[in-house]
Amino acid sequence: MAGITHTVTNQVPPLVRYDVFGSDRALVEAVERHLTPEAREDGLAELSALGHTCGSAQVQEWGAQANENPPRLRTHDRYGRRIDEVDFHPAWHRLLGKGVSAGLTAAWGLPGGHVRRAAAFLMWTQVEAGNCCPLSMTHAAVPALRTDPELAAEWEPRLTSMVYDRALRPAGQKPGALFGMGMTEKQGGSDVRANTTAARPLAEDGTYALTGHKWFCSAPMSDAFLVLAQAPGGLTCFLVPRVLEDGTRNVFALQRLKDKLGNRSNASAEVEFDGTWARRVGEEGAGVRTIIGMVAATRLDCVLGSAGLMRQAVAQAVHHCAHREAFGGKLLDKPLMRNVLADLALESEAATTLALRLAAAYDDGGEQERALLRIAVPAAKYWVTKRCAPVAVEASECLGGNGYVEESGMPRLVRESPLNSVWEGAGNVQALDVLRALRRDPGTLDAYLREVGQARGADHRLDAAIKDVLTDLADLEGAEGRARRLTERLALVLQGALLVRYAPPEVADAFCAGRLGGDAGAAFGTLPHTLDLASVAERARPEL
Repeated sequence: MAGITHTVTNQVPPLVRYDVFGSDRALVEAVERHLTPEAREDGLAELSALGHTCGSAQVQEWGAQANENPPRLRTHDRYGRRIDEVDFHPAWHRLLGKGVSAGLTAAWGLPGGHVRRAAAFLMWTQVEAGNCCPLSMTHAAVPALRTDPELAAEWEPRLTSMVYDRALRPAGQKPGALFGMGMTEKQGGSDVRANTTAARPLAEDGTYALTGHKWFCSAPMSDAFLVLAQAPGGLTCFLVPRVLEDGTRNVFALQRLKDKLGNRSNASAEVEFDGTWARRVGEEGAGVRTIIGMVAATRLDCVLGSAGLMRQAVAQAVHHCAHREAFGGKLLDKPLMRNVLADLALESEAATTLALRLAAAYDDGGEQERALLRIAVPAAKYWVTKRCAPVAVEASECLGGNGYVEESGMPRLVRESPLNSVWEGAGNVQALDVLRALRRDPGTLDAYLREVGQARGADHRLDAAIKDVLTDLADLEGAEGRARRLTERLALVLQGALLVRYAPPEVADAFCAGRLGGDAGAAFGTLPHTLDLASVAERARPEL
């Protein structure tokens, strides 16, 4: 009789051995929409292959292992020599190698490269977000390095290589290299102009010795780093190699690793420079202007990363409710649960659609698209990353107590969910950057209005929201106190316009009702019951 009580029934099969790409209809449609016909066939094939990799049992196990075995700092070897190394679990290296070989650092200059990479990054985040940090910074370093053609010619082939080499040796001897970044300091944080790290010119033109302390330096085992320091001519951008050309270690003293809420598999360190050799990137005093291209690219990756986390949270919730029975039927068929799932699915699809549209703007490269990016990237970074945490928490609740247990994977998503809102400038920084773009460059607003204007007349709630935004924008004097509200509305209107143009009618209708029309409550699951919520929820369901 004892064995009968252990008969397992009404439990949900694990969401594994499935195509993470093919089962995400919003993502597939966005890729098909934005890739040119010449790049579409190869792009879809590559992403489908990566989707099966992301959904495989082996790769998912690597993600869990990397998260459960955080990196360890080793400042000295057994003989007392300073080595400043970080040991990672083998699963971390396997994931990083897969990410590099999948082209997550190789988008620049390839046809449709940014759209293909964006879709891949969104999927790879769902495996384990921690290893996405060095992939993101390596990708994003390219536009900063291009301000110095000589440096770009030397380093860009290494950064865009699809070969991962973990060894600490001169970058010129490696088939591929990874980049990190060190901007913030204890006293300044996001106010990088308050940096005190000093850069003393050396005899060789363009070289300097750095002295100072960086408060956050992610992926400290990378081959080189872009850092900001005060040169005689002002705040300047520098390239700091981990190993010098003669094979000696550069002075790169790792003081400690941060004990973070989430993102456990990735090492974030405090770094001390003491006569550290560096090469100037760009002109003295132009540090912010030089590194801003890297910041913009990493901010888009924050949007993509949050979109990926939301997609995985929603996929897990819908999958659970499609199999779990309660009160005489499947949870997915219960009207109230269906409302919750549909509401979550709207947030996920809106994030994916916006993120891929911005990636397509990078591929286009035209002046109007660049102007759109100047306002849309910080607006999307502000809004999408802030929606990630409530989506992850609500999705875990859909699993009940199971969602509060580590084995479900949901707690890892919850812990990871606030990160992208903090990374690369927290919410206030993004909102102020939106205001700065509007005030300094009228072309940004023109580009934004052209984009949302393409959906005008298709939905009365969207039309009213566009009108309200124009009213808010009429007077930007004293706007700092309402910058968050304005940025939120800009992001929501842009999401609504994209969904009205591209999403199925039931998705666009529900989004406009709940996000623009005010016909929903403050919590998820409060959409009007008259909407076609069953179709919205079913669209988000992953298929094994």
